[in-house]
Amino acid sequence: MASLTPKSGVLGRRLATHLLRRTTFHFTRLRIDQIAAMTPDQAVEDLMNIPPVTISEPIDPQTGQPWINSGAAAGSLTGLLRDYVKSWWINEARLDPSIGHKMMLFLHSSFVVAATEGTAEEYFDYLALLRFYALGSYKTLARKMTLDNQMLRYLDNTQNNRNSPNENYAREFLELFTIGKGPQAGPGDYTNYTEEDIVQAAKLLSGFKVRANRVDIDPDTGIPMGYANRNQHNFDDKTFSSAFQNQMIAGKTTAEGMFEELEEFVTMIFGQSATAKTLSRKLYRFFVSPNITAEIESDVIEPMAQTLLSNNYELMPVMKLLLKSEHFYDADDNDSQDEIIGGLMKSPLELVLHTMSYFEVTVPDPISDPQNHYFKFYTQGLVRAFLPLAGMDIFKPSDVAGYPAYYQEPDYQRNWFNSSTIVARYQLPEMLIKGKRLLYNQTLGAKLDIVEYVSTHISDPANASILVQELIDDLLPEGTDPDRYAYYRDVTFLDGIPLYDWTADWQNFLLSGDDAEVRPPLESLLTSLLYSQEFQAM
Repeated sequence: MASLTPKSGVLGRRLATHLLRRTTFHFTRLRIDQIAAMTPDQAVEDLMNIPPVTISEPIDPQTGQPWINSGAAAGSLTGLLRDYVKSWWINEARLDPSIGHKMMLFLHSSFVVAATEGTAEEYFDYLALLRFYALGSYKTLARKMTLDNQMLRYLDNTQNNRNSPNENYAREFLELFTIGKGPQAGPGDYTNYTEEDIVQAAKLLSGFKVRANRVDIDPDTGIPMGYANRNQHNFDDKTFSSAFQNQMIAGKTTAEGMFEELEEFVTMIFGQSATAKTLSRKLYRFFVSPNITAEIESDVIEPMAQTLLSNNYELMPVMKLLLKSEHFYDADDNDSQDEIIGGLMKSPLELVLHTMSYFEVTVPDPISDPQNHYFKFYTQGLVRAFLPLAGMDIFKPSDVAGYPAYYQEPDYQRNWFNSSTIVARYQLPEMLIKGKRLLYNQTLGAKLDIVEYVSTHISDPANASILVQELIDDLLPEGTDPDRYAYYRDVTFLDGIPLYDWTADWQNFLLSGDDAEVRPPLESLLTSLLYSQEFQAM
């Protein structure tokens, strides 16, 4: 049976790589070594320590200065500034050894906005809100998100007025962000809420507006937010359906009262067990597996939901429960290689950042070389080329439901693969090895140097067997069988030459510094491993 019983013992490399792939974008050999020596309890506690960002805000290459909170004017156009915010976030994700940025991506997939709405500053504030609550209360975040300027624009709640209601945000708040629909029970009745509940929610949410100059600061987070306009709020009492025990929230006539109504509304929704179960299923599908059986529902989802309810929807306790469990490590049945480890497909973001961080690809410095860092490498190379072509236009999903891989039944993670996106995924090795942008013969601004990496990270690079085995152990979730290993070593790497020839070639390289004989086989091996089905999984 599925078990949330804490797993004991030291993790070792296989389970350490599994934990790191699922919880962080910073997947390095050093980090694997550190986590492998820990117990699950120690490793997860370590991952929960979210460090400060390395750079507090992005820099505009046009001016060489930050502009968001400094009061300095930006020199670039709005579209580029938004991409520089994305670039800053992706670079911070690459460097973050904790679960912080993975949780931010999860929260973004739950409270979806598109970066193209509003200003770069509002987008930065939205990311700051996700970071603030990365391991905090999902319930509190749901309330704070209602006043987020980016969200107010994206789902039109800034246009929701007492005499001209707009139901967009109210509908998505119930359907996608919190309680979820549930089975259709009748016309306009989705079990967990009704169409009339949307009408009432829209009335309650009326009058919350965008504050474009960012002067309203949330006292709890220090992040700019929208404001409450009492003159455009619906003062009527709001009575909800039997799905919410026919609760009535009394209408208020002041701006302070609007916040009181919002608090009552959020408390009502998060008081339902269905909300806790919906969030638990989202977390499970994002971090563990899309396959929720009756057994998983009973033995994993329900205890997770109870943990959320008992802790005011704080995310840290439920994440600890899940990530420390025997079930997460596929150790709760007799077959430890049947469903969990290697059971998810890497998103394009995980694919590129795991590769970059593992092989220690050096990107241009954001302070001393912002043009190549923000514009050439991240904006042109990843944000506008690789990620969209691979099916993940980061922070710009196709609709408010988010990225299909995280919600669309029955395929879920397999949605990352189709006839269009697979080409970009399989061009990743070439892009990094050559340092060229996809579809363009232009420099990327960074390259993967496999010779340098092997020289400094493989225990015995002159030994072809050890070299291949160590890369397989780290890069492929479940390793490989003897025939597949022989293919990587003898065909793609050695190309039929004897083992001792590689040893001689490596020793000649160490003496001469000329890598002409060792670079091609190493690049061939790297490409083959990164092309493999196993590497696409995590």
